[in-house]
Amino acid sequence: MASPSFAAAATSPASSPLTLDAIPLASRPAPGAAAAQRKRSVFLLNHRPHPVSPTPPLQPTAAASAQHARRKKTSHPPRPRWQTVLSIAAKNAALLAALLYLGDLAWRWSHPPPPSPPPDRAALEGYAARVDEVEASLTRTFRMIQVQLEAVDRKIDGEVGAARGDLLALLEDKRLALERQLTRLDARAGELGDALTGLKRMEFLRKDEFEKFWDEVKGSLGSSSESEVDLDQVRALAREIVMREIEKHAADGIGRVDYAVASGGGRVVRHSEAYVPKRGFMVWMSGVDVGPKPEKMLQPSFGEPGQCFALQGSNGFVEVKLKSGIIPEAVTLEHVSKDVAYDRSTAPKGCRVYGWYEETPGETQSGHAAKMALAEFAYDLEKNNVQTFDVTAPDVGVINMVRLDFTSNHGSSQLTCIYRLRVHGHEPVSPGSSAGSQA
Repeated sequence: MASPSFAAAATSPASSPLTLDAIPLASRPAPGAAAAQRKRSVFLLNHRPHPVSPTPPLQPTAAASAQHARRKKTSHPPRPRWQTVLSIAAKNAALLAALLYLGDLAWRWSHPPPPSPPPDRAALEGYAARVDEVEASLTRTFRMIQVQLEAVDRKIDGEVGAARGDLLALLEDKRLALERQLTRLDARAGELGDALTGLKRMEFLRKDEFEKFWDEVKGSLGSSSESEVDLDQVRALAREIVMREIEKHAADGIGRVDYAVASGGGRVVRHSEAYVPKRGFMVWMSGVDVGPKPEKMLQPSFGEPGQCFALQGSNGFVEVKLKSGIIPEAVTLEHVSKDVAYDRSTAPKGCRVYGWYEETPGETQSGHAAKMALAEFAYDLEKNNVQTFDVTAPDVGVINMVRLDFTSNHGSSQLTCIYRLRVHGHEPVSPGSSAGSQA
């Protein structure tokens, strides 16, 4: 690439000293003058002839003029001066930097750095000791952190365990309280059920029954349905009813004929195994002796505990010969009253009564009842101790034998006590039946 000074000389007028390149060798000045001329054209920024230069301008030849004309036609327009100055300064700066770099490299090559001294053994040992101290410090720190973490874990576990224990204790208290509440509710529900059962067992008069009873009261008092009843009349009627009940109680308690009573001719002919106490020892049930005495079940006990016929186990039977042949209507089973009894678990529970007519030797009459079931019932301890059960079998004929079968009692596994058995009915009115009964 041509220097900017040479490019400027190419575009300058013919009187510029840079046009000497186009002059033939024969017309050039001497070598010393040419060298001075080239040197001055490189370093001078002004291309015009120096005012103090004594050299007169050269006259160009015709060939040089033509060549210069061709260059002038094809060259670019001249650049501004400041741009030329800036280009020269940049190139000089780049050259200076390259020279400085080369000089630095030469200096480094001619003056190499002194070799580094060998490491000091004591310094290395100190450095190693410092590293060991740092490692030991880190180890201690790690152990301390681990110990603190374990302590925190134990504390958290303790807190969680305490909270869990408190929660479990609270839940247990709540559970116990809930169980107590449920127990009380169950007890109240049981009491309510018992009360309802008692209400169901109570025999209340319906409105029509009360009206019928009131009409009977008015009829017994001799008053019409429209007339009012005096209080004194009601009192008198109540007194009469009480007296009748007293007489009824005096008449064997229920006011019905008993055809199985021992004093009237009834007797026990067969029974299951009787309860026999050990030899030389008096067995007391409900506070009294219960030895094998069958006639006790056909006699009034007068409410005295222990006056009964005891049979072995919780099931058995008793067959009773009646006073005479009758048409049965009902049977009555009696046990000791709950007001005076010590233990009523020996009372029979599930019972069934059979009846038939057993002919005596020499009797020839027929038409009497064969063995048939008369009634089936359960003795209830919550009711009155004297309980009467009607005969439910239809078209029952004349009977003179009754069999009581009990299949269970109220809890005792050793024995069952029968305080009294009664058989109610009426004697037949036909002569044949009466004769057969008397036979």
